[in-house]
This record gives sequence, C-alpha cells and structure tokens, in this order.
Amino acid sequence: MDKLLIRGGASLKGELQVSGAKNAALPLMCACLLTPQTLRLANVPELRDVATLLALLGRMGVTSSRRGHTLDLCAATVTEPLAPYELVRTMRASILVLGPLLARRGEARVSLPGGCAIGSRPVDQHLKGLQAMGAEIAVEEGYIVARAARGLRGARLVMDVVTVTGTENLMMAACLARGTTVIENAAREPEIADLARCLNAMGARVGGAGTAVVSVEGVEVLSGTAHQVMPDRIETGTFLVAAAATRGTLRLTGADAGSLEAVIDKLRESGAEVATAPGEIRLAMNARPRSVSLRTAPYPAFPTDMQAQFMALDAIAEGTGVITETVFENRFMHALEMRRLGAQIEISGNTAVVRGVPALQGAAVMATDLRASASLVIAGLAGRGETLIDRIYHLDRGYERIEEKLSRLGADIRRVT
Repeated sequence: MDKLLIRGGASLKGELQVSGAKNAALPLMCACLLTPQTLRLANVPELRDVATLLALLGRMGVTSSRRGHTLDLCAATVTEPLAPYELVRTMRASILVLGPLLARRGEARVSLPGGCAIGSRPVDQHLKGLQAMGAEIAVEEGYIVARAARGLRGARLVMDVVTVTGTENLMMAACLARGTTVIENAAREPEIADLARCLNAMGARVGGAGTAVVSVEGVEVLSGTAHQVMPDRIETGTFLVAAAATRGTLRLTGADAGSLEAVIDKLRESGAEVATAPGEIRLAMNARPRSVSLRTAPYPAFPTDMQAQFMALDAIAEGTGVITETVFENRFMHALEMRRLGAQIEISGNTAVVRGVPALQGAAVMATDLRASASLVIAGLAGRGETLIDRIYHLDRGYERIEEKLSRLGADIRRVT
C-alpha cells in the first residue's frame, strides 16, 4: 500500500494549474445517462473516484474514451440499470445514477452508497423527492429498487435538509419528467450551477441553479453536448492553505476566486496577502499565521471540505482558534492524528479548540478520509522532520497527483510503498 513521505520545513513557492472539480465532474458524468448521444467533458481530473464511476457506467453499457483530461461518454443503450455494491461502496457519488436512470429507463437498482467515514449521510431526501415525482421505491437487501413505469412527473419538492447530491439527483431526474418540478431549499453550491449549465446545453430547461429554489421544465429528449468542468475550489483552497502554513508564495491559474470567498476571507484573516483576478489567485504569507475561528455550513458559508485544512493551519498559528463543524457529526478524526505531530487540539462535541504551537514534529500518521488526508499533508509540510502518511488512497480519490504538484512548489514529498 502506498504512503507519502514528507520532510517538512520548506516554503512552497511557485505556480500551479488548478484541476477540474471532482464534485462537478462526477454528477456531469452521470448526466450522460440522460441522452443516447455523446457527452464530451473537458477538464476532467484523473482521480480514483472518476475511474470508479467510469467502471460503474461501463457496466451499465456506457461506452467511453479518454484523451488526457477530455472524456467522451455515450449511453446510446443502457443495458443494465444496476449499480452494484462492490462499485458503489467506496464512493457516495454513485447515488447520482439513480435519478437519470429512473428518468430515462423507468427503473434502477442502486446499492446504498458508501464513501468517507465522516458521519451519517442519508439518501432519504433523494428517495422522498423521486417518490413525489411518481416513482415506486423500496429498499431490498441493501439496494434501492426504484420503478417509474409511466415515467416521472413534475412536482413541488421541499427538501427537509440542504443536500448537494440530493439537489443534483432530483434536478437531473426532473429534466425528462412531464411538467415542471420546483426544488425548494435546494443546495446552492457552484457545482450545481455547473451541472445546470451542462444540462441546459443538452436541451434541458433548468432555472435558478445556485439559488435556494431550482425550477426544471421537463422535456422529451436531451441531446449530447461539450462542456468544460469548473475548477476545483477545494483543491484550490487546499494549496492556498498549504502555502500559507509554510510561509510561502503561490500563484494558481485556472482558479475561480468567486467560488471560494469564505475561504479567502479566512486566509486574509490569518495574515495572508491574497490577490485575485479572473482565472487567477495569488497568495503570500510572510510571517507566522494568526489563528482563525470558523463555523462550517452549506454554501456560500465556510465549506466543510476545508475544515480539516484550516485545523492544520491553526495548529501552527499564533493564538487559539475555535472550529465548529455543523455539516457532519464525525469529521474531527484527523485531530487525533495531528496530536501525534504535536498539535494541541481539544474536542468537545462538534467543536475543536486549537492552540497553535511554534512547530509540529514529524511522525507516522494515518489518513481517515479524503480531506483529513490533505490536512495531514499540510501539517507534515509545515512541520519539522519526517512525516509518513498511511492510507493515502483517500487522497487519490480527490487530488490529482498531489505529490507531483507539491514537489513542483519545492516540497520534499514522495510516494513510497
């Protein structure tokens, strides 16, 4: 099993191109199930989750070809509307095939999803919405069995909680439903707006994506199109925090500062100089960071996917930061590993109090989920001595060749077996 070996102490300096967003690419790939024509996606990152979803779509009969970061998908025939447990268990986003399959085929059998062990992430809002649109749904032996023999129909859907994948699933299903669907209390993440842009280019009629109310007027058929995946705002934020933690300077190209305003505000609060321009973000940190306090919440508030990285920053910052996690109830597992590096972190319920120390000390640590992995990389880069990070397959799910990118910025980091 691969591990990352980091020798800390070097300031990150240089320039990087931001990859396409994992959380945008996955639902966009599932959208291919809505049309028999080819969907071409550019700027698709090379990630384990992308490969897993490609395997899942291929099992359903989708043909694909890839050239670099461009991916062609064609679901001319969907031979088997099944998402089996062995492919779904490692990636929660697999649930996103449910809505498109029901809308186009009128049936689907999808295993209950897995993914990172960061707390309960139920799919009840997906099922409730599809049932309101006329689907018959049962859970049998760990599988969601859904049927809509007469097709889906438009409905008014009020989400009990804000859910990104729930909004995406129902939005895709509604594209081929009869009549108009209105999704209230919808998630507002930029990735949802990116999906809507692609669906509309395919001939859908989606309005309000990126706001709390999304309306979809159903159409009979969708066509193929070409679409470029938006930049990955979480990768962007991760590299910015890594540069700040190591007192470095960084220029990111292909970035979208508008999707990352809450993170940039906190970086400035920590003492970083951040300048933005269209497609570009620059950061410079010339002194020890200052601690920041934050509270995670759905977009446009501070993203839960950046909480762990800021805990690493607070661990070596001047002062005390208070981090409150409101999205997932089990997302402080990285704190236990950071303590092995010398971090002073106290956990009480959904709140972590982080007292900064002048420097962390390298040690062997274990990644527990995707973003926890990134936080341990940042802690190792900012620390002294050697840090060995185990179970980095989590990293490969969401970061494209992270060790190669960091090496280009001057980090002493390499993958070892």
